[in-house]
Amino acid sequence: MPKPMGKRGMGAQKPKNIKGTMFRLIKYLKPHRGKMVLAIIGILISAFANIAGTAILAPLLNGLAAVKPSDDLALTGIAQLDALVFQGVAGKIQYLTILVCTIASVYVLSLLANYMCNRLLVAISTTTMTTMRNELFSHMQKLPIKVFDTTTHGELMTRFTNDVDVMNEFIARCIPQMISSVMTILGVFTMMFVLNWILALIMVCMLVVMLVIVKFIGGKSQKNFVAQQQAVGKLNGYIEELVEGQKVVKAFNHEQAAVSAFDVINSHWQEVSGKANGYANIMGPIMNNVSHFFYAAIAISGAFIAISSNEPLGFVGIIATFLMYIRNITNPIQQIAQQINLVFMALAGGERVFELLDTPVEVDDGYVTLVNADIDGQGNITESQMRTGRWAWKHPHHETGEITYTELKGDVRFEEVTFGYEENKTVLQDVSLFAKPGQKIAFVGSTGAGKTTITNLINRFYDVPDGKIRYDGININKIKKADLRKSLAMVLQDTHLFTGTVMDNIRYGRLDATDDECIAAAKSANAHQFIKHLPEGYNTLLTRDGENLSQGQRQLLAIARAAVADPPVLILDEATSSIDTRTEWLIEKGMDRLMQGRTTFVIAHRLSTVRNSNAIMVLEHGRIIERGSHDDLIKQKGKYYQLYTGMFELS
Repeated sequence: MPKPMGKRGMGAQKPKNIKGTMFRLIKYLKPHRGKMVLAIIGILISAFANIAGTAILAPLLNGLAAVKPSDDLALTGIAQLDALVFQGVAGKIQYLTILVCTIASVYVLSLLANYMCNRLLVAISTTTMTTMRNELFSHMQKLPIKVFDTTTHGELMTRFTNDVDVMNEFIARCIPQMISSVMTILGVFTMMFVLNWILALIMVCMLVVMLVIVKFIGGKSQKNFVAQQQAVGKLNGYIEELVEGQKVVKAFNHEQAAVSAFDVINSHWQEVSGKANGYANIMGPIMNNVSHFFYAAIAISGAFIAISSNEPLGFVGIIATFLMYIRNITNPIQQIAQQINLVFMALAGGERVFELLDTPVEVDDGYVTLVNADIDGQGNITESQMRTGRWAWKHPHHETGEITYTELKGDVRFEEVTFGYEENKTVLQDVSLFAKPGQKIAFVGSTGAGKTTITNLINRFYDVPDGKIRYDGININKIKKADLRKSLAMVLQDTHLFTGTVMDNIRYGRLDATDDECIAAAKSANAHQFIKHLPEGYNTLLTRDGENLSQGQRQLLAIARAAVADPPVLILDEATSSIDTRTEWLIEKGMDRLMQGRTTFVIAHRLSTVRNSNAIMVLEHGRIIERGSHDDLIKQKGKYYQLYTGMFELS
């Protein structure tokens, strides 16, 4: 089931900074200024060529309507000029040929310019979106675990797909059409005033009416397009998590409840999407009806002007050109109205992307680093550039710059640690414990007692507000997180395998590990035997989280991955929970070899796996209520005794 989207969950907030989002999106286009200029020039050429092509029709029509060559040419103005040119059949053919060639040349120029700008804008948009996705993915790797704990996977995926895609549409399609439409409107009105200012004023009235309609309908659709983007994110999040947990849904006969929950989310999407697209779809018919009204107005007004003028034939081409310009100007206005909806979607998607990019990265103020070390018989430590199998903490002094080294032994201590994931909700309360180098420390207790939280704090997935955690005497807040985690290896209950070969997945524990080291790690975890029987052995390709392996085999690979890392400290978070009793027995020897000489923290629900621990901590409600060896705790006959004997009674 999907995680609840609380106040901290991304996607819960509505976009509220449209201007800032637009400005940030434009900044991504700055590296492509040259191409953008060429694309805009192409758009302008295409728009003005279309306007000029229509304008050339006026003299053509006027010439065709002019008097015969036998007339006395008493006409004046445009009609007189056209009549002069049209004297004789040869003159008519020559004039028509020139006009046809001119119009053809203009439209070919428009076609070439349009092709050039589209190619440029597609290249700009794909490059820009690639850059944005790279930044988004790189930034995601730096985010604290808290972000992923409070946001569904599908919601995050929507930022990379839907939200980036609508911005790609904005750059590749919306920008050129908006510029072309605006330039067409300006050019058409200029030509109209050149031809006849009275008819041009009528067109101005039409433009005002259309702009009022666009503003009214656009305002209605804006908030719904923003809500639509948010609804898509929640819808994707729910679907992604339900698909991932489909076995659980079926196992508990939860299909109908899942469908009901999906209906609620899908109905919300339907509501906001219907409103958004409903307003967008009525824009075209309204604009067409308005244009029809003004089409008739121009025709009637032009007829009256022609009748009342001394040159009625001179208005034939002007009226026809105006009527064509009505069509030419209606389409750009409709396109602007339609593109405004895409602008709203792009800004909504952009703000969601920038919201993730603005999420604070994981803070790391540590300065102590982990280095390979050579240690002589007297305990003197020198830093080595080669892997020696021994490590040391490197301390640079803030003031003097002097460097000191502390051998990494794996001594971990909690000192009165109090922690909660949320304010006023304490998970650990005044926890103190220690693990000496090479010791195996086990945590047992009921679900929610705080066992996994302890391992999260050791890794600095979360920082401790009260108390201290020391690693070889060093406060872990002073250790760089990457170096701290390099000294640890975790085997989680929920195993995740990546697309790649078995060898690649084992090598994930240490990327510079050789094939022999990976095979040795697999043998130590007793994974080698089943790997040999795979179709391609270590070169067998795993897909979709290792779906072609059993749960136990996947867990063995995770243990082998930890083994190849060869860390001083191991954290096993119910690592054997998915392994059957026989397999568990097989790996015990390998696990013992793996844990030898290493500090190991074990969280286990099978108490038989922690019997040989140096110390067992029993947690309840965030506190350690019992501690000691297995025999000591059995003698105490406390909580551990109840858990241990109860387990055997159930088995």
